[in-house]
Amino acid sequence: MTKHRLFWPVVALLALLLGDLIARPSFFSVELRDGHLYGNLIDILKNGAPLILIAIGMTLVVATRGIDLSVGAVVAISGALACLHISGLGDQNSVGGALAAVGMALGLSLALGAWNGWLVAALGIQPIIATLILMVAGRGIAQLITGGQIITINSGPYEWIGSGFVLTLPSAILIALAVFAIASVLVRRSALGLLVESVGGNPEASRLAGLRSARLIWLTYVFCGLCAGIAGLMISANVHSADGNNAGQFIELDAILAVVIGGTQLTGGRFSLAGSVIGALLIQTLTTTVYALGIAPQAIMLFKALVVLAVCLLQSPVFRRKLARRRPHAVTPVALPEKVEAGV
Repeated sequence: MTKHRLFWPVVALLALLLGDLIARPSFFSVELRDGHLYGNLIDILKNGAPLILIAIGMTLVVATRGIDLSVGAVVAISGALACLHISGLGDQNSVGGALAAVGMALGLSLALGAWNGWLVAALGIQPIIATLILMVAGRGIAQLITGGQIITINSGPYEWIGSGFVLTLPSAILIALAVFAIASVLVRRSALGLLVESVGGNPEASRLAGLRSARLIWLTYVFCGLCAGIAGLMISANVHSADGNNAGQFIELDAILAVVIGGTQLTGGRFSLAGSVIGALLIQTLTTTVYALGIAPQAIMLFKALVVLAVCLLQSPVFRRKLARRRPHAVTPVALPEKVEAGV
């Protein structure tokens, strides 16, 4: 059981929740107000939804031996474009206007993902360099869209994406779970997942076998851009505003950490979408714990680093073997015969 890729991430998440329960028993309290559930556990699901989405997209990119450092910039661009369109509407509560804003933002996110995929798959630029270009330029694009200002909106239909509820549960986590379900069906109920793992495991062998590896790699970046775009809508809708400078800042690092915690190796090949979701929930639980226990917010990054280090060490077969060698082995006493016959 300990060799399963999800064992240690689940153990780490449960251990963190157990520590929260011991330190503050009220951490698990959930109350129903106005037909909606509220509490720390609900906040973990609601605030962790954007990270879950980006981690899902990042998982497929990493599975092809790639990386996408631009997801934070795409988050900022998506939210900025949607809020800019809504702020110019005569009636911000118009459902049609909100849907148009969502369509425009997601369309641009797909285009940005396609740009990254084209640089990597068609031009052969290293993924870390190709996505670093958009990571730097994307913040500038978001600032141009917002004019360097924070755009505030008051649109009920749009704000539902980030702060609405469905059957007492936050709509954000339901959207994230829907994307997870669709992605899981596509990669595990069809040959698509096996093809992605083949391209990431051995690109040259996949090419010789006749796989169109460039197209698969391009598609993973497009999907990652889409996930980042949806996350950008959630974040801006939750705070009722768009901040081109700070929205989605460092979320690309959290997504990579979530993917690694979930058991997907950065060298490509086999991946686990469920593991990435657990990794994202672990990181969000850690963030919520720091705030709930009154710890200085500046310590969040340190706690994240320590937790990631611990989980990665426990997942490492080499570390576990070295740890097993250091354990003292019990010496079994050997029973000697009372008499030894002559000549024997």
